[in-house]
Amino acid sequence: MPPTETTTSTAPGRAHRTTATQQTTEHRFTVGLLPLLAEADLLDSPAGWGSRPTPAGAFRLEPVRPGRDLPLLTRWMNDPDVDAYWELAGAFAVTAAHLRAQLDGDGRSTPCLGLLDGTPMSYWEIYRADLDPVSRHYPARPHDTGIHLLIGDGTNRGRGLGATLLRAVTELVFDHRPRCTRVIAEPDIRNTPSVSAFLAAGFRYATEIELPEKRAALMIRDRSLRNLL
Repeated sequence: MPPTETTTSTAPGRAHRTTATQQTTEHRFTVGLLPLLAEADLLDSPAGWGSRPTPAGAFRLEPVRPGRDLPLLTRWMNDPDVDAYWELAGAFAVTAAHLRAQLDGDGRSTPCLGLLDGTPMSYWEIYRADLDPVSRHYPARPHDTGIHLLIGDGTNRGRGLGATLLRAVTELVFDHRPRCTRVIAEPDIRNTPSVSAFLAAGFRYATEIELPEKRAALMIRDRSLRNLL
């Protein structure tokens, strides 16, 4: 018995005959491709993660748009307290080059603004630590997600807000990146307020690591402990 045929339109006035066997093959190909398409979005689309309630207000991440955000980010980078660890003080071009390296990359790092009740007040880099050079300096696991951050307005520093926001971002990662079992960070070991904020947010100090640009504290938050900390 010949294979069953169906007809699908391909152009006005024409018809293309597709066998049931061909349809089955195409379906299997599409199903097999879906995991690869999901993998292509290395960070599971932070733009769509939505907001997270915190004691300080509703917090959300919004991917950076240089045409809109460059003046604000440049001002933050020129704050002496920020420059001490980020070392990106200077003209717009300095910050722009830092952003462009991520935005023109392969998607393993996404620069974001942190908005608290709709107001931009922090800068974040959400990145695939297992695909980053940092993975050469610790025993990385697949889909480890890393965090870099700065709080832009000095009036928001020194009152525990960092820990609150770190906890919120970590929960957003765990909620929207089901394959991620750990969130990691590598603050400069000299940056005591930053290390303390990670500890207060439920991260543990794993070890001290030597990176090309700094000596860092490796901080880890485990998904398995998210309801206990």
